[in-house]
Amino acid sequence: MRYRYNPYCACARCRAHGYMGPAVLITLGMLFLFDQMRWMAFHRTWPALLIVIGLVLFLRHSAPIDGHIAREYAAPVPVAQTYYPAAPTAPVTHAPVVTPAPIQPEGNPPSATFGQTGSDPDNSGVHNG
Repeated sequence: MRYRYNPYCACARCRAHGYMGPAVLITLGMLFLFDQMRWMAFHRTWPALLIVIGLVLFLRHSAPIDGHIAREYAAPVPVAQTYYPAAPTAPVTHAPVVTPAPIQPEGNPPSATFGQTGSDPDNSGVHNG
């Protein structure tokens, strides 16, 4: 049987199928960078792009196909089904939630506000500068 790429397979050869695009973009970017930095002119370095494409193709075809899942083109692609749970027959009761009273810090009266003291009338608690 001939190998066919399957997007739902996790074998090494199917995973390597998507490496061509990123490898070509990275190579083009590096070649244009070298051209802009005046290290190497693009018209002299473009064969490097062909070398990268050949390497990716070689690696893709030489990757093992252990655990490959064959793709059947006549079979429909499975669609995820949504699960709707059945309505509960009896109302769900929860234990009452009791919120404890806030704990007052020691040494401060409960009526004190942040930044204000009763002994200094010039201290309004707002400092803008």
